[in-house]
Amino acid sequence: MHTRIRDGDPDSFRHLFRSHAQIVHRYAVRATGDRSTAEDIVSLTFLEAWRLRAQLPEEPDGAKAWLMGIAVNVQRNTNRAARRHAKAMARMPAKEAVPDIAGEVVGRMADAEQLTAAKNALGRLRRSEREVVTLCVWSGLSYAEAAEALGVAVGTVRSRLFRARERLRKLTEQELRQHAAEMAARRPERLHLHLNLNRPNEKWNR
Repeated sequence: MHTRIRDGDPDSFRHLFRSHAQIVHRYAVRATGDRSTAEDIVSLTFLEAWRLRAQLPEEPDGAKAWLMGIAVNVQRNTNRAARRHAKAMARMPAKEAVPDIAGEVVGRMADAEQLTAAKNALGRLRRSEREVVTLCVWSGLSYAEAAEALGVAVGTVRSRLFRARERLRKLTEQELRQHAAEMAARRPERLHLHLNLNRPNEKWNR
């Protein structure tokens, strides 16, 4: 099948897509935390794979690592493009603020959909550490497959993953402590609101 893909057979490439699109999507979701962006990464990954199909390894088991290597590069480029866009938007002159309750509602929805402590912690890892976690832990690649995808030695993957797991554990604990402290700080406000809501209205008691 790999020979037919390298020769440009679309049916064989569709089989490759059906076999590996899910793992690429799972990686992209974990790496970006956004399903819409993840879908774009999947599309770009397989478009790039079709363009580079002549480089598809001959080994039957080599397709997954090859595709994940493309996905990692696509995700890096997507992140760089997003940062450039954010910087460009920041340089634009600020528009006059117009009160809009819809914006407030959207902001509250965004707050409610913040990443969990583990994902927050993941975002604080170095890029090289995030990549080995998303590939080995969440995408299920072996050390050898991850090494091939990232273009590094197997020993490098092992050491990065060891450091990443240690840092991820500590950072997650920090995120959880911070969240617990924030929740505890809000309890007096909630208690005060609860008491006010349950207090009889004085005018009805006269």
